Amino acid sequence: MNIRQDRLARAVAIALAVGSVAAPALARADDDTQSQIRALKQQLEMLSRKGDELSRKEQGNYARQARAADPAAPAIPTKPGNNLTFRVGGGEITLYGHVDVSLDDQTNGMSGFINNGMPVTGNNGWVPDVSSNLSYFGVRGERPIDRELTALFQFETEVAFAATPGASDQAPDGTAQKFSLGSRNSFIGMRGSWGAVKLGKTDTPYKTSTARMDPFASTPGDYNAIMGNSGGDNRTEFDLRLPHSVWYESPRMGGFAFDVLVSPGQNRSTNTGLYAQGEPDCAGGNSTAGLNGNNGQPTPCQDGSFGTAWSAALRYQAGPLYAIAAYELHKKVNRIGDELVPGTIGARDESAYKVGVQYTMPTQTTVNVIVERLRRDAITAALDERTHTATWLAVTQRITPHDDLNFGWAHAGKTPGQPDQGVQDRYGNANGPGPSDNSANLFAVGYKHRFIDNRTTAYLAFARLKNDYWAHYSLGAGGHGLPTRNYVGDKFIGGCLDGGNCGPPFAGNTAQAVSIGMTYDY
Repeated sequence: MNIRQDRLARAVAIALAVGSVAAPALARADDDTQSQIRALKQQLEMLSRKGDELSRKEQGNYARQARAADPAAPAIPTKPGNNLTFRVGGGEITLYGHVDVSLDDQTNGMSGFINNGMPVTGNNGWVPDVSSNLSYFGVRGERPIDRELTALFQFETEVAFAATPGASDQAPDGTAQKFSLGSRNSFIGMRGSWGAVKLGKTDTPYKTSTARMDPFASTPGDYNAIMGNSGGDNRTEFDLRLPHSVWYESPRMGGFAFDVLVSPGQNRSTNTGLYAQGEPDCAGGNSTAGLNGNNGQPTPCQDGSFGTAWSAALRYQAGPLYAIAAYELHKKVNRIGDELVPGTIGARDESAYKVGVQYTMPTQTTVNVIVERLRRDAITAALDERTHTATWLAVTQRITPHDDLNFGWAHAGKTPGQPDQGVQDRYGNANGPGPSDNSANLFAVGYKHRFIDNRTTAYLAFARLKNDYWAHYSLGAGGHGLPTRNYVGDKFIGGCLDGGNCGPPFAGNTAQAVSIGMTYDY
């Protein structure tokens, strides 16, 4: 049955159905007549169903014939030039991802350190590893909802290409479920000619404004070992992905663009001392008691937890020049855990601002310079290990269309003080308050090759982090899958292996790493 016959059968069925309802009122037909009409209706309904079946079969035949003519044609239409963008429901859905896996050899530089008069224990020299470095998978989509509005969504998840998924000892804390669905930038929002508004979680404008200035991102030479790191160790307080946020992204206006974000603290506890509502750990990622605390109960957040956060960045792009100015504020940052005397450190605001410039010369030499100032509104200056200036200089020299040489140097300046007895020197002596030699320098050199598909690379990187006498920064913090912390081999977050000799975090070590890896984008 063709489509015209199908429509005719439907019209006859409708007419007879109407007639069967109207006829009794007009002519009061006898029971036999009514029975005949009902039988005819059933036959026509059966005929209509068969017509539907034949129509569906014809459509299936058309699809099969189209695929036979073009075997590569997908069942769902794709966007020309991008076979991972599907046209669905009047909009588009794109699958995308990034894979970065490396073979490393790293040393924490703590061989021969002393605790309680005895050498520390554990493997404190060079240790090889295989690391998955911020590899991820995502789905994003958009659909017009008005003449001038487009609805947007995205969810993105870190993928464990080398390690077993789960809470990671190398995360900023022991609670982070890095590989759960939606663990990375995920949101919903709207976009128009006026810009875009989004709700969810995302890298802050402060973070993203200078991300392109780090040619060592996700390697052991990642600049976050120092940049955005307000106090050392394996946390980058001002290179964050903030959850439960709302933000605005402006359109480009004569080379300028800006982004503004706010993340409500959503925390009813005194001094942000407990988890934010709806979150599995302390704000900023610094719980030490495992997922959701002990037996599912939150634990005190006294090592950097904060309330509401604000972040903003202004960017300018003109030809080979890229420049930024950025600012971020964390309210009521709780560091009571650093106190020996109550009320001397407390919960105070912390902030950071930076300016950066990237310029590419005609020689295909790209120079990156960042100056950053981090500050805590400290109660006691002698206990303030947060306030300092950090700088970054990186040079990329393109030597062929597919090959780059990279050099980087980051420097962390001294702070006004440090918490009393927070770390030990290499001889097992605890630090005191007040100014000290706690500056640090990161040096990195690397080579990167891009294959002809421009979506696959191979790289080699070497990094050396020299902590001065009382500094305790961590190599690879904030980016590399396995950072080299200022812990000895037998120490873990909150404890020491039975029979081990660990001590608190140490200062003054020189961490080094060499890494060879490969990336694949899709």
